[in-house]
Amino acid sequence: MLDIRFVRDNPEVVRENIRKKFQDAKLPLVDEVIELDAKHRAAITEASELRSTRNSLSKQIGVLMGQAKKDPSKLEEAEAVKAQVTANAARLAELEVLEGELEARVREIMMVLPNIIHESVPVGPDDSCNVEVERFGEAKTPDFEIPYHTDIMARFDGIDIDAAGRVSGNGFYYLMGDIARLHSAVTAYARDFMIDKGFTYCIPPFMIRSNVVTGVMSFAEMDAMMYKIEGEDLYLIGTSEHSMIGKFIDQIIPEETLPQTLTSYSPCFRKEKGAHGIEERGVYRIHQFEKQEMIVVCRPEESMDWYEKMWRYSVELFRSLDIPVRQLECCSGDLADLKIKSCDIEAWSPRQQKYFEVCSCSNLGDAQARRLKMRVKGEDKKMYLPHTLNNTVVAPPRMLIAFLENNLQSDGSVKIPAALRPYMGGKELLIPKNRA
Repeated sequence: MLDIRFVRDNPEVVRENIRKKFQDAKLPLVDEVIELDAKHRAAITEASELRSTRNSLSKQIGVLMGQAKKDPSKLEEAEAVKAQVTANAARLAELEVLEGELEARVREIMMVLPNIIHESVPVGPDDSCNVEVERFGEAKTPDFEIPYHTDIMARFDGIDIDAAGRVSGNGFYYLMGDIARLHSAVTAYARDFMIDKGFTYCIPPFMIRSNVVTGVMSFAEMDAMMYKIEGEDLYLIGTSEHSMIGKFIDQIIPEETLPQTLTSYSPCFRKEKGAHGIEERGVYRIHQFEKQEMIVVCRPEESMDWYEKMWRYSVELFRSLDIPVRQLECCSGDLADLKIKSCDIEAWSPRQQKYFEVCSCSNLGDAQARRLKMRVKGEDKKMYLPHTLNNTVVAPPRMLIAFLENNLQSDGSVKIPAALRPYMGGKELLIPKNRA
């Protein structure tokens, strides 16, 4: 969310940013919010003046009532002042209602105006304009056929989607045996990987209140993602970033504790609205999964350095598991409204002969901090808003797809890279039970 003072002082910058995000329908909101803000400030000023006048008039009435004991004509004058006080009180009540209405509408508009994107973000209307920046590892295609990922899992008796459908419906699965162990191993390895980078490990609440939801994401994202707990002011988290950033709501953070670098584990729950093609069945796009996340809260001048470090951590982790990846810079139209810059890390799929998203690294500037009223007290005792960033370490469902496809051997076994072997009981290979 932008600062209203910035919008007031830089309306054309805000309009140009809206154009770059191809959200022209929001352009009239800039003039509207500036006008409403002016009316809001005018109402505050008038109300303040009336309160000041009320105090002086009350004193005047007291004086006149005292004088009326000797001079009855003063009584009439006192009644006139009382009438003015009554009229002022009625107007003050109107202004207080108006203030609330104007403030609510200003905030409503400010919540939908997109954050100012970083100057380095490529301009384009949608994800078709995202830009490949760099590749890491050779994207190889083996000389044998690679089955669909659920078929690979089935060879190990490692997945049961039919049973999950009977129990929970579409978008769920049972993982079993070596595949379930591989899932847990990847998560544990990712946890320790980030701890070795100096991040503090956290397990957060898996449900959050509505004020935290609206503090960390846009309304459009909330509607598309979040599950509401019926009868309670609670939502299931779509990612641990939501509760981890929410940890700082209404807090003053001592500057000497920055940067706050946290890595969190959680299950994630998502509606996943939209069409699902053949490549999105199986465990690619599901309603419940587990994830290891990285979160940074830092000084504004450090956020772009952290952004660079964070996406490179993802590359390092995936390469340690023999998975080729690439970095894809997200264009302006593909950025969620709170983000100033974002990139995807995509893993190579030798079966599909293309890359697919496995991590998303985002710098949100001070947008979440402003919404959540997070502040930092500097050495000079002045308050400022920190920047927040987040990035996927691993989300095992998609990680499993990339892992299985890139480590599958011609005989149907799956190679376990050295980095993961301590988490798999020293195993170097997974041997299938069924060689379909």
